[in-house]
Amino acid sequence: MSSSLHVFLLDPTAARGLVGSGDERLLQLVHDRHGDELAADDDYFSFEIERGAPSSAEALRAVVNGGPYSEDQEHAFQYVCAYQRLCWTTGRFLDNSSFSPFRGAWLDAVDEGLRALRITEVSVAEFGYNRGLPAGLPRSLDYPACGEWTHERCLAALEQFEQTKRDDHAPPLDPDVAKAVFDVIAWLRQVEGRPGFGIIGFVG
Repeated sequence: MSSSLHVFLLDPTAARGLVGSGDERLLQLVHDRHGDELAADDDYFSFEIERGAPSSAEALRAVVNGGPYSEDQEHAFQYVCAYQRLCWTTGRFLDNSSFSPFRGAWLDAVDEGLRALRITEVSVAEFGYNRGLPAGLPRSLDYPACGEWTHERCLAALEQFEQTKRDDHAPPLDPDVAKAVFDVIAWLRQVEGRPGFGIIGFVG
């Protein structure tokens, strides 16, 4: 079974603030931009919805209003998907061609490549640890999962990379890993010059 990592450039604090904001204009914007995707997801998850899970629109409204949420943890995936749509709508989607799809321990392999370049401030596997969801948002039992890199961590990781270049440290990397690592560095460069901005990622 394959998975995907979707990453977004945005202000993580502002993104968390969307949860419970009650912003009706934001709700309408998501429907305007992603209405077809909402309908497609409802079709895909029709089995779960028939058994009590919220529809995509219902989950989105609950997240923007800060609840109420289903007490069944098996329904939590819909709320994480809704938060991802908020990030997609308000942030910038970053190139994930090295991460969609992926299989097995690919994220760990990319982290090993980052560490080989002495970049330890960020981890792509961390996006799957579910540590980036806003407080109060139900956490899914499995996937999707969410993680975030703060502005400060992104800049620190970039400085580690620059130090690696100054040290002329260039260890051999598998070509696919090398491409993924430099995609990550390209994400980090998007943060430069944007105070407060960081990266939020979803593994599903």
